[in-house]
Amino acid sequence: MQNYQDELTEASKAIQKKIAETEKKIGDTTLQAQNEFIKTFEEMSRAVMSRATAEIELGVGLTQRLSEAHSFPDVVLAYQEWLGKEMNARSEDARQFMTNSQKFIATSARLFSNGWSNVGLVRPSCSIARP
Repeated sequence: MQNYQDELTEASKAIQKKIAETEKKIGDTTLQAQNEFIKTFEEMSRAVMSRATAEIELGVGLTQRLSEAHSFPDVVLAYQEWLGKEMNARSEDARQFMTNSQKFIATSARLFSNGWSNVGLVRPSCSIARP
């Protein structure tokens, strides 16, 4: 009976150790995921702020051109140039949005597939011999 209790105690310690190791791996993986997402969001924020600055500059440029216009054709030309730049900017915004979305999805997929399998949450195939 004592031998059985000793084996049970050893098994319990081994399981507790494995749980502690798994918890540490989960914590490390979670921290890595958070850092990666923060980095990705910071890059996205910089791009948005850059785009907002460019938008303000574009509006200021239109205002200056309109104030300098001496005729209706000058006004039309100023608006045509502004509209062309606006359309290019919207196209660039859409491209940047798609790039950021792809980066976010790729980061998520990489972290969750590699990270969670590394912590042992993905069940490996195993066979248990039954007596």
